[in-house]
Amino acid sequence: MATYTLNHPEKGLIEYTDKKRYLWMLSLLTPLFPMLGIGLYFALGSQWWLLTPLAYSYVLMPFLDWAIGSDENNPPEEIVPQLEEDRYYRILTWVTSPMHFIVLIAMAWFVASQPLSIWSIVVVAITAGMYSGLGINTAHELGHKKTAFEKWLAKIVLAVPAYGHFCVEHNRGHHVDVSTPEDPASSKMGENIYAFMLREVPGAMRRGWLVEKARLEAKGKSVWSLENEILQSYAITAVLQGGLIIAFGWIMVPFLMIHNVWSWFQLTSANYIEHYGLLREKDANGRYERPKPHHSWNANYICSNLALFHLERHSDHHANPTRRYQSLRNFDDLPELPNGYYGMYLVAYIPWLWYKVMDKRVLDLPHIQGDLNKVNILPAKRDAIIAKYGVDDAAALAV
Repeated sequence: MATYTLNHPEKGLIEYTDKKRYLWMLSLLTPLFPMLGIGLYFALGSQWWLLTPLAYSYVLMPFLDWAIGSDENNPPEEIVPQLEEDRYYRILTWVTSPMHFIVLIAMAWFVASQPLSIWSIVVVAITAGMYSGLGINTAHELGHKKTAFEKWLAKIVLAVPAYGHFCVEHNRGHHVDVSTPEDPASSKMGENIYAFMLREVPGAMRRGWLVEKARLEAKGKSVWSLENEILQSYAITAVLQGGLIIAFGWIMVPFLMIHNVWSWFQLTSANYIEHYGLLREKDANGRYERPKPHHSWNANYICSNLALFHLERHSDHHANPTRRYQSLRNFDDLPELPNGYYGMYLVAYIPWLWYKVMDKRVLDLPHIQGDLNKVNILPAKRDAIIAKYGVDDAAALAV
């Protein structure tokens, strides 16, 4: 296991060993878990085994996060440049990228070649979509980096879930507007995940197209130029998914529709829990403050972070978007989720339970302390939220 060392002029010898170095391979292996259900189906002959990957994500992973707990350790800042230059970590993201293609193609073949019931086809499509949604996470890590290779790899991976606008919209839209009412990818207090998806998916697509159009027009080029990064990714999607329909027949149409929507829903689920209710303040000139760690919900749970390239250390990511996953830090007094992402997704899918778990957490945050003026609230629910939390002076809380 590699140990990084530095002779600091003031602090002396600094040493750091990443004890999770080889455990990060779980991020590489996680996209392959759908194959486990197929393997068990062939080995044991029952279609019920196709539920195994869903049980892994929505039952086993939340339990492991609860049982094993969190890791709040940070690498020394002086060592971070060495850690970021270690190619081992970036190779894991590179090797993970083709896994998403392999799994989708394998599951498409499985659906087309096996005598499955309708419910089994739906389960396999949802499973494929859930794990293709991880492709958006892989692209998220790659798309924030400065190398042309990684940026192109991100566009290629986004072809699998048919979400080619993501990196453009996320980097140049969401990271600009995060935790503001203007951001379609930041959820508001009182907004359920299903209403959020109906706002987030079309809003993000529209914003991505507009910012890419503006970039190209500034260069004197048409939005339909071959340099359009969104169209580049969607062209790969057309080849991939069109090829699956040609190869495996009409059954691919409903399969891919379910797959695509469910993969998008995975991003919706992440966006929903990452910024729920959080609001950046405006200065005297009406400009929003710079995104800070407390403008994102954080989670340090070991297992799900290993499966998601440290996505759950989202607070540091928004404060330092180009920092690589192995270097992301925990901070004191951050908004902290009570379970990892997989567990919180399940809670979010039951709106009344989500509000019960999270609304008081929002109000109890150190930078909010019950002040609803500092909360991003769904306008339609503002009066109800004011009434629920016992604030009498509604005028003082008007936007």
